[in-house]
Amino acid sequence: MGNRMTSINLLDLSKAELSTLLADWGEPGYRADQIWSWLYRRFAATPEEMTNLPKSLRTRLAEETRLDPLTPLTTLDSSDGQTRKTLFALPDGPQIEAVLMRYEKRRTLCISTQAGCTMGCPFCATGQGGFIRNLSAGEIVAQVLYYAQALATEGQRVTNVVFMGMGEPLANYTATWAAIRRLNDPAGFGLGARAMTLSTVGLVPAIRHMSHEPEQVGLAVSLHAATDELRDKLVPINRRYPLAQLMQACRDYVNTTHRRITFEYALMDGVNDSDEQAHQLADLVGNLLVHVNLIPLNPTPDSPYRGSSPARVRAFQSVLERRGISTTVRLRRGIDIQAGCGQLRARYRGESANS
Repeated sequence: MGNRMTSINLLDLSKAELSTLLADWGEPGYRADQIWSWLYRRFAATPEEMTNLPKSLRTRLAEETRLDPLTPLTTLDSSDGQTRKTLFALPDGPQIEAVLMRYEKRRTLCISTQAGCTMGCPFCATGQGGFIRNLSAGEIVAQVLYYAQALATEGQRVTNVVFMGMGEPLANYTATWAAIRRLNDPAGFGLGARAMTLSTVGLVPAIRHMSHEPEQVGLAVSLHAATDELRDKLVPINRRYPLAQLMQACRDYVNTTHRRITFEYALMDGVNDSDEQAHQLADLVGNLLVHVNLIPLNPTPDSPYRGSSPARVRAFQSVLERRGISTTVRLRRGIDIQAGCGQLRARYRGESANS
């Protein structure tokens, strides 16, 4: 078997790059189509499974490439069976998380784009854990393929993917967009662009760049505060791209794409959940094609931040609705398995250190 760290990760190759590799090996052009189908439609875990390839090619693939960019370390299922969270190790050691959420008609994956995060939001377990590195396109896609393979055994499929796991997707723009295109490819995984949503804390230049991409991927902006004073504390990148800049970029995005933006607002007890702050939020976003997704904060150990009470969530939502803002409250999924970003990694590290 080739060296795991230096051999080619097949999932990191675009279709064109795979075709070039096989042409260099003297293989006919249609082999790339066959392998692409095995990777993204049949979720092959090893070259040996690719039974319509000649034995010699399967052997060479096994020796010179790899298909295992992720190693599952631990999986937790919520008590209601609707949420499954997996902690993966990357080949060089860092750990990332991905979550499967089962709804009545949807099977949604929340996946990571970085090992750690540079954004440093104080209420987020990932932000408090520091930054290690960006993920490659193959490592991003592999999270989807892992769950797609598991769902296929139940006769189900992935219906939606949200780039809302560990890391800031727009800070790893090239690899994230390569993964989106891989997942969207009709000859590959075939997931519609509108079934994918990318979440950002508000990297203004990247939002502007994204507005010109041809794929109609959804944009969600993690707002969490409606004044610069508070957002500077909760979302430190706000000091570089304050709300006036961010909201102008969002207005331009809507005007360019004619697509609605979702603003995510994590409700924290006594921090950003008053009626006055709800009115400030309505003032900020009211003239936009927008939907506000209210998220009672998932509790994080050792954090001073706590989720708002159900009564406070309802009161906050009712202010927005009276102001004509389209609003939903996100279901709290997987609290019993630390489904918030970075929480399982932090727990796993603690248990490993104590064992």
